[in-house]
Amino acid sequence: MRDLHEKVAAGERISETDALRLFESKDLNTLGAIADLARQRKVGERASYILNRYINYSNYCILSCQFCSFARKKRDADGFQFTIEEIVQKAREALHLGITELHIVGGLHPSLPFSYYTGMLQALKALDSRLQLKCFTAIEILHLAWLAKKSVEETLRELKKAGLDSLTGGGAEIFRKEVRSAIARGKESAEEYLDVHRTWHRIGGRSTCTMLFGHVESLADRVDHLRYLRNLQDETHGFVGFVPLPYQPENNQIPVENPPTGFDSLRTVAVSRIYLDNFDHITAYWVGMGLKLAQVALSYGADDLHGTIVEEHIFHMAGAKSPQLQTEAEMVKAIREAGRIPVQRNTFYEPIRTWDAQAAAGGESRVEKSKVLEGNLATA
Repeated sequence: MRDLHEKVAAGERISETDALRLFESKDLNTLGAIADLARQRKVGERASYILNRYINYSNYCILSCQFCSFARKKRDADGFQFTIEEIVQKAREALHLGITELHIVGGLHPSLPFSYYTGMLQALKALDSRLQLKCFTAIEILHLAWLAKKSVEETLRELKKAGLDSLTGGGAEIFRKEVRSAIARGKESAEEYLDVHRTWHRIGGRSTCTMLFGHVESLADRVDHLRYLRNLQDETHGFVGFVPLPYQPENNQIPVENPPTGFDSLRTVAVSRIYLDNFDHITAYWVGMGLKLAQVALSYGADDLHGTIVEEHIFHMAGAKSPQLQTEAEMVKAIREAGRIPVQRNTFYEPIRTWDAQAAAGGESRVEKSKVLEGNLATA
C-alpha cells in the first residue's frame, strides 16, 4: 500500500479502485496508519463528543424494512408514541444534564398530522432557543412532505422556520439498488435520499450522513456508497460529518452469518477517512461499536465519539449490548487515553469547550485502573 500512502501524504485524492484495494487489504495496521495521517492533517490531535439526548417520538411505521428491529404496527403491544408535552418533559430533564442537542427520529407514523412535527419543534425551541434540534431522516422528510402536500423544499423550509437546525444522516443504509431492495424494500431510493440532503444544503442547512455496513452488501457496494456521498459533498459542502454504522443482526428478517467484527469496523472507519477527503469529521459510533472499540478507532481515522445519548432504542432493539448512555467523564477519559485532546462540540462539530490534554488537577490518578481499557485487547 506504499503507493496509496504516498498519495495521501501528497494530498492526492484516491480512486474507487484504490478504496476497494484498501478494503480488501488484511494489513490493518498499515491501513490505520494511512487513515491516521489523513485524520491528523484534517483535525490535528483533537477528538470530539457532544452532550446530547436521543428521543424517538414513536416506533409506529407504515414501512416494514427487513433489517429493522425498531418499527411496530398499531396492533403491536410494544408500540409507542409520545405527545409533544411528553417530549418537552424529556427535553427539560435532559437540559439539566447540560445537553446542547436533541436527536429526534421515529417511524413513518400512519396518522400523526404535519402540525405535530412543526408543533414539536416550536415547543422545544420555546423551552430553550439555544437547544440545537437535529431531527428526521430523509425518508421522514419525504413522508412529512406527503403529509403536508408540499414539495420537499417547501417542507424543509417550514420545518426550518419551526426550529429545525440539522437533518440526521440516518436511512442511507447502502445505496446500491439491489442491496437496498434486499434489506429495505419500499424505502426511498438512493437518489431520493441524496436529493433531500441536497435540497436541505441548498437552503442553507447542514447535515450528517451514514452507511449501514456488514449485512448483505459487498465491499464494492460500500465503495459505491461512499462515492455518492463524496460527489454530493463536492457539490454542496453541506455534510458536517460521516457516521459508519455497524449492522446489528438480532430481531429482524435478514439472516447474517458474519456480522461486523472489530476488524471490519476499524477498516471501514479507516477507508472512510481516506476516501472521504472532503469530509472533516468521521464519527466512531460507540452505540454500535462499543466504547472500547470506538476508542481504538480514534487511531484508525475517527476524530469523534458521538454523544452521551441518554436513551437509545433503534440499535438496542436490534441487539446492541452497549450501555444506553455514556457520561461526559467517560467520554473525556476515553479520548485522553487514546492520546487525543477532548473537545466538547455542538451539532455542527464546532468546539464548545476544549479540555487540557492532561487530566485536570485533582482528577483521577494516572495509575487508576481504567474501566474503558479493561479488556480492550480482547474487544479490539
